[in-house]
Amino acid sequence: MTKLLAALIAGLFSAAVFAQATPATPATPAVPATKAEVKADAKADAKAAKVEVKSDAKAAKVDAKADAKTAKTDAKATSAAVDAKADAKAADVAAKADAKAAKTAKKAASKKAAADKAEASKKAAADKAAVSAKEAKKS
Repeated sequence: MTKLLAALIAGLFSAAVFAQATPATPATPAVPATKAEVKADAKADAKAAKVEVKSDAKAAKVDAKADAKTAKTDAKATSAAVDAKADAKAADVAAKADAKAAKTAKKAASKKAAADKAEASKKAAADKAAVSAKEAKKS
């Protein structure tokens, strides 16, 4: 009985030893971005922000002008017959203003896409330069 008990205990210890996980290999630290990459990213972000601010300002200006025109048209309409004509004109002015705002937004989106594309190409060039620099260090 003691031999059986000793064999069971030895088996328990050996199972515990083999059940332990192997230690994980430490992760390699991230390579810090080069100054050129940081500058290119900052410049592209600033350009995109500037384009977005300009497009928002233009859209707000167009909306303000459209609202002023609509208010002016509404103020001119005093009689019932003139009211119908003024309403049609106000709707036309509002439709034109909406079309102009949409056109401005489309231009802004196009400029932002171009800025994003330029940023991506700069980033790709910086990445390529970093890779070639690493390869040069290895050689």
